[in-house]
Amino acid sequence: MKNHTTENFGFHFENSYLQLPNEFYSKVQLNSVEEPAILLLNRTLAKQLELNVDALFKEGAQVLAGSQIPKNAAQIAQAYAGHQFGHFNMLGDGRALLIGEHVTKNNTRFDIQLKGSGRTPYSRGGDGRAALGPMLREFLISEAMFALHVPTTRSLAVTTTGEPIYREQVYEGAVLTRVAASHLRVGTFQYAASFCDREALKELADYAIMRHYPQLMQAENRYLAFLEEVLDRQASLVANWQFIGFIHGVMNTDNMTISGETIDYGPCAFMDRYDRSTVFSSIDRESRYSYGNQPQMAGWNIARFAESLLPLIHDDVDEAIQLAQKTIEQFPSIYETYYYNGMREKLGMLTADPGDEGLVDELLALMEENEADYTNTLRALSENKRTDEAVFQSPKFGEWEQKWLTRITQQGSTLEEALQVMQSVNPVVIPRNHQVEHAIQTFVEGDTAPFMELLQVLTNPFHLQPEHKKYTQLPNDDTPPFVSYCGT
Repeated sequence: MKNHTTENFGFHFENSYLQLPNEFYSKVQLNSVEEPAILLLNRTLAKQLELNVDALFKEGAQVLAGSQIPKNAAQIAQAYAGHQFGHFNMLGDGRALLIGEHVTKNNTRFDIQLKGSGRTPYSRGGDGRAALGPMLREFLISEAMFALHVPTTRSLAVTTTGEPIYREQVYEGAVLTRVAASHLRVGTFQYAASFCDREALKELADYAIMRHYPQLMQAENRYLAFLEEVLDRQASLVANWQFIGFIHGVMNTDNMTISGETIDYGPCAFMDRYDRSTVFSSIDRESRYSYGNQPQMAGWNIARFAESLLPLIHDDVDEAIQLAQKTIEQFPSIYETYYYNGMREKLGMLTADPGDEGLVDELLALMEENEADYTNTLRALSENKRTDEAVFQSPKFGEWEQKWLTRITQQGSTLEEALQVMQSVNPVVIPRNHQVEHAIQTFVEGDTAPFMELLQVLTNPFHLQPEHKKYTQLPNDDTPPFVSYCGT
């Protein structure tokens, strides 16, 4: 007889989401699989969640594949809508099962979701399943993002199903166990505003505020304050993406969380050579979500969020619009404050000076002009190295460098002190697309070693062992341009 801890593997579920009106979710029938097996278990995260790690790995495959449900589980798919590349659609968890809200001893709440667990009422004709490769990709990238200090959902496990997945070819099926502060999205509020009544929208907003921003419950206008907080979180999040050259690829409103975490790693990728127009997603044919457009599109998404909250912000429609408009107009300046403060730190400028923005922009323009690698260039500066790359050989760089060194001196710190700060925020390694694809492909083919080594390197991105130098290298010139896919 298994004890309670083993049966539930340490999960302590309190499913507050079920207190919302039932139009926000659907109960899901389990889609059992033939032979589930845990391929990857994030033991560090499991321990942080206070789970029974050994029991989960040995006996938890049925649960992590969605064939069995732990005690007190929710077993639901969430409803939401969203603008997908500018077009509004009714959506929902088409291949995900929320098994519950796990609460730790310090009362921190986490959604535990199974991605690829089978059909739901929102599957829209799909099979609700996922292939192994994309689930490995989300595991790797989300953990790399966490190590890079970017707010993100995380990956607890990848579990194979023992069943084939039919797409353009046959793949091995898998389920990702995703951990999130919540799965509340901008699209959740769009759904409420479009398909529910005002009372349901109010219940959703109050729930989100209590879960993520409880200090706002006493605000004079809590819903306007809620808009301001989410705006601030999204501005900060996208600034963090820009700092590391991360391109989300599918910034639809259903992929923008209320908590401010990065979610959905389908067509994401990382920029090598600095180019604001960089886009990798095969479905982003108009470059809507290119690297340079990400701040603007985050602001666009916030405007959609504001529209959803209008009935709550004020009873008078015109007054509600005026208040919301005044708030969302602040997004560009709030974003720029986060962005330039972060870039100051990346360049060792520890105080604020009116000329800093120009100094940052001048360096980025030099990098773009000389097709310089974004990550390697900033890391070389952090280590006070000047390689034979074209950007460092440019006469314009020499001029910029003198201005930068003068700026460092003027702030009252030594160059060594500035470099120390720079090395703490400029990574040596990022998940370079060609290396990620190689690691995933070899894993799928049966050789797990490259994937596990890359994962190890990416979980300590600000330090690098000499034997891992290859992970700083760009793809060969004859490598075809990288294209990312949604991975459904």
